[in-house]
Amino acid sequence: MTTYSDLNITPRTLMGPGPSDVAPRVLRALAHPPVGHLDPQFVKVMDEVQELLRFIFETTNEMTIPISGTGSAGMEAAVANFIETGDPVLICINGYFGMRIAEMAERYGAEVTRIEKPWGEVFAPEDVDAALRRRSAKIVAMVHGETSTGAMQPLDGMAEVVHGHGGLLLVDTVASLGGVPVSVDRHALDIVYSGSQKALSAPPGLAPLTVSPRALEALKRRESKVANWYLDLNLLANYWGPARMYHHTAPINMNYALREALRLAQEEGLEAGFARHRANAEFLWAGLEEMGMQMHVAHEVRLPTLTTVRVPDGVDEAAVRSRLMNEFNLEIAGGLGALKGQVWRVGLMGYSSQHRNVTLFLGALREVLAG
Repeated sequence: MTTYSDLNITPRTLMGPGPSDVAPRVLRALAHPPVGHLDPQFVKVMDEVQELLRFIFETTNEMTIPISGTGSAGMEAAVANFIETGDPVLICINGYFGMRIAEMAERYGAEVTRIEKPWGEVFAPEDVDAALRRRSAKIVAMVHGETSTGAMQPLDGMAEVVHGHGGLLLVDTVASLGGVPVSVDRHALDIVYSGSQKALSAPPGLAPLTVSPRALEALKRRESKVANWYLDLNLLANYWGPARMYHHTAPINMNYALREALRLAQEEGLEAGFARHRANAEFLWAGLEEMGMQMHVAHEVRLPTLTTVRVPDGVDEAAVRSRLMNEFNLEIAGGLGALKGQVWRVGLMGYSSQHRNVTLFLGALREVLAG
């Protein structure tokens, strides 16, 4: 009979596209004993998680909950609840995760129109307006922080255009929430989801989601049932709302962890957190440029939480990543999709966004490239 030893995981410095390092306080919260998913103690945790999510999203939306699942579950909840068969949907694609939204929308029967930009570029409101003049859409979807490219999509003016054409604006903030301003209410965003494991610095497993009153009205007007039972917001609202009707067994300990991660963000303050992410990213970019490296994305639309740096000619990008892992216990990622083999993806998200991590990475990379 095979026997197994105790877990003995080597600690890493996580500087890839996620997950990010988890603060010790969050790990301690994760270790609290579970209680029942309708226990009064957990109900109080649920209320606090919702309040803290409204803080981080910068919204007053009543429907603000953590979906029990990873960021992709948040994406699917956003798509499944607001799309019926035959609905026209416009997807702005400038990277891998825009493509994933389109794939999900098609599976739920949407008639998808795509507008595309080269990976690393972003859309202007005029691009969306022109596309909607050609064909209206019930939903317009875009990625705020595109993890595959390191581009940050500007949101100013987008909702005004989309609402002017009678649509709802759906935004992926998996790689941006907590690291850069999302400002749901100020930007009048309708359907916004994220993930717990990136700039929020909790472990993977929850997908914060917030929905505007305008979008909730559209949900009420559906003619068919939501095709995904588990992610049906009508049912989830009864669990997360005052009724507390059983829907599923929530991941109790993950909610403990998310609560603590959000509490840390509240203690730091949103503006201070955004400034920390920006300062560490600028420090990274300057250090890479001093080494003669080239960033893939223009500075003005560069995502502070995730940097794509071009792999120098003649360098084995996978071998560099392997040495960083094996010699320095430092994890970064290679390119994804159209950028596979062309870039390294370096994350500075949440607890991983520290000056000392940038210093470690720059020194380690310099040593590895020197041979």
